[in-house]
Amino acid sequence: MQIELTKKPRKPTIIGGFPGFGLVGMIATEYLINHLDTIEIGRIWSEKLPAIVAIQDSELVQPLQIFYNKKYNLVIVQGLAAMHGSEWEISEAVAKLASDLKAKEIVTLEGIGGQGDSVYAYTTDIKKRAVLKKDFELMQKGIIVGITGALLVSTKDKKPAVCFLAQTKTGLPDSKAAAKLVEALDKYLGLGIDYKPLLKQAEVFETKLKGIMQDSKQAFAGVKKAKADQSYFG
Repeated sequence: MQIELTKKPRKPTIIGGFPGFGLVGMIATEYLINHLDTIEIGRIWSEKLPAIVAIQDSELVQPLQIFYNKKYNLVIVQGLAAMHGSEWEISEAVAKLASDLKAKEIVTLEGIGGQGDSVYAYTTDIKKRAVLKKDFELMQKGIIVGITGALLVSTKDKKPAVCFLAQTKTGLPDSKAAAKLVEALDKYLGLGIDYKPLLKQAEVFETKLKGIMQDSKQAFAGVKKAKADQSYFG
């Protein structure tokens, strides 16, 4: 994995949102990018990543983009495509990004299957658990999958990550759960950002992200079929 940056902010807080249950991490980071004063400063990429990009509002959307907010010194890493098979490498790249920038900490936003509207916090840093416990319910049992799960392992002995997890229905984009994550992040970092507009814009965000994911699946299916046809006729 290669990290390309046009700016290298020092000692930022890194926030990660990746494809997962309910797309809540993607929706939450999309909201942060749009409602904080952010600029795109780079990307994480590899030839092993799916060779696919999206076009939204005439802008190029790459699989793993990096944004920066100067006011709060935030680096936001957002994934907008399924990356099955690359989770460990991506998590190592995010860990390296944190090391290169001497990041204060890594905070990831994720969904977990459930019917309620609870938000849990988890960290591999035992000392920080005592701090989180004051304001959040700590996750005692559950499954964390994908890049977020890999990231917790990759950073455990380097720069432990904090993870906020919102209960969500796994099969549908869930802006309500994403709003809960933004609310939790605001409480944790003191960003002064209002999560309520996210509820009003739920349909717009969900339609956009659902469209990207659906287009990605169709594109991958087409690529697989083309390769199968080439193999058959070759």
